[in-house]
Amino acid sequence: MKSIIPAPFWLMLLLSVFPFGSVMAEQSPYVNLQAEMPAEGGMQKTEEILSALSKQKWQWMADKNVDALAPLFHKESKFVHMSGAWKKDRELEIIKSGSIWYKNTVVHDCDVEIVGQTGVVWSRITLDAHVRGQDVSTEFTTTEVYVNTAGNWQLLALTFSSVRDTHKIEH
Repeated sequence: MKSIIPAPFWLMLLLSVFPFGSVMAEQSPYVNLQAEMPAEGGMQKTEEILSALSKQKWQWMADKNVDALAPLFHKESKFVHMSGAWKKDRELEIIKSGSIWYKNTVVHDCDVEIVGQTGVVWSRITLDAHVRGQDVSTEFTTTEVYVNTAGNWQLLALTFSSVRDTHKIEH
């Protein structure tokens, strides 16, 4: 018999990997799309803000707008791609140089969960990109972890999981 591990366990496991002590003490330079932590009944608004911020991030990546992305990416952020995992500075250099050019991202579905000072955005996307000299179109489910510091949301982790085009996010 297979044992089923509840989703909150996986979320807590993911969140335990990051050094939140230093994250919470840091002042975020990110000022656009600010969001206070939600009061009662304000959770939906916060989820909408994170969803919009995620979509804006994809546009900044397409535009190679590293000036907008730099303050959005937390100083301890990590990026997990099909070819490897790296930190903020390398991701920004990859975007700036066009080594990976995120030409267009179509978001098919999005789900957002808020846990304390952390927001997780799962998105089912089709990414059209230019990678190593070739244009590619790939289906992904991305997982973005945002942390709220001093009323500002910053991206702490972005993971790309290659999926079939029939993949669905359970809400």
